[in-house]
Parts: sequence; structure tokens; C-alpha cells
Amino acid sequence: MTARLPFLAYPGSMTTPAQLRIAEAHLRRVDPVMRSVIAEIGPCRLDRYSRRQALPALFQTIIGQQISVQAARSIHRRFRALYGGRDPSARRLLSTSDEDLRGAGLSRPKVAYLRDLAGHVSSRRLSLSALEHLPDDEVNEALVQVKGIGPWTAEVFMIFRLGRLDMLPVDDIGLLDGAKVLYGLPLRPQESELREIAEPWRPYRSVGCWFLWQGRRRARGIELR
Repeated sequence: MTARLPFLAYPGSMTTPAQLRIAEAHLRRVDPVMRSVIAEIGPCRLDRYSRRQALPALFQTIIGQQISVQAARSIHRRFRALYGGRDPSARRLLSTSDEDLRGAGLSRPKVAYLRDLAGHVSSRRLSLSALEHLPDDEVNEALVQVKGIGPWTAEVFMIFRLGRLDMLPVDDIGLLDGAKVLYGLPLRPQESELREIAEPWRPYRSVGCWFLWQGRRRARGIELR
């Protein structure tokens, strides 16, 4: 069994290319499908996502909930345009009117979610900097206190911002579609089937997820990210 290294549980720092190369070698060894996918897609680039600041990353993740990637990008651009093309601070978000936020394409629930997140951060009920040093379950527990943040949002945040390498957001439609395409399944797998597929990937399931997402994009003729 592969030993868990300290950075896998408590990263505290960005994911590095060296860590990702180790993860890819593991995936190639334990999963023939992953071996082929990695050969076709090339190196995992999760390291470049974790450069973003935590609050903007959470804003973007909430904006992207339950909508297509294209719609999420468009709304996120209009959201940032409210602030001169930049990411707002918590206090600036709180000072923005509902009318302006709705005008950017945000639904009423998402406006409420963004406000609740900004309120938690502004009041220091949620310390985003402290999350980097907490184990996965405590990160999840802290984040789900915010309205509109559930396990999916917390797990995606841990993959793309905190650099946690062993996450598996099983209710992510993109992952389920990616598994269907790459593993030649007749139907989109159930969550339990995705867990079974990903079990050999431990302790690098986040990297396997990245390749599923990219494989789905490739199958749809969408530029890889």
C-alpha cells in the first residue's frame, strides 16, 4: 500500500509539479485506462490553479454551481467587471447591491450565497488562511457552515485551491461523464461505481479526477485546461 505523505493530509503549500509527476506515475502503474489517458493528455497542471487567492476561488466556485462551464465563465466575467475586472474583497462584495449582482447574471440564491460567504470572512467567523493547515474533514466542516457551500464546493476548493491530492467529488457531473467516456461505460456511472473506479488511485484521486475532467473536454472537442 502506498504510504501517505504529510503533504497529502496537510499541504499548507501549493501543489508542486514534482508531486504531480509522482501521482501520475502511481496512476499509470495501477490503472491501464489512466496510463493511456495520461499519455494522450500530457502532464497534470493542477499546480497552476492553486495560485489563486482563496476568496476569489470560492466566489468562482459558487458562481459555477449547477451551470455549464461556458455559462459560468460568462457570468464570472460580468461579476468581475463590476469591480473593474478584478476580484472583490469580502467588504466590497457586501457593499454591492443585489441589483448589480443580479445584473451580472447571478441567481437570487447565489447572490445570497456570495453574501453569506463574504459575511463569514469579513466577520472572521471563517479564516480562509487557516484552512491550508487543517485536515480535509475539518476544512469541509468549516466551509459547509456557509450558506450554499456543500461537500461538492468544499471538495472542488480543496482540489483546485488547497492542493489536496486525494479528493473525489463523486456527485460531480463532469467526473461521472468523464468516467463514462474514458472507461467505455454504456451509462453514466453511479457514485458507488465511480468510487470503485477511483479506489486504486489512492492517495492521488484528485489527479485522477483532473484527467477525467480533461478527457471529457477532449471528447467534446473543447480545449483542454
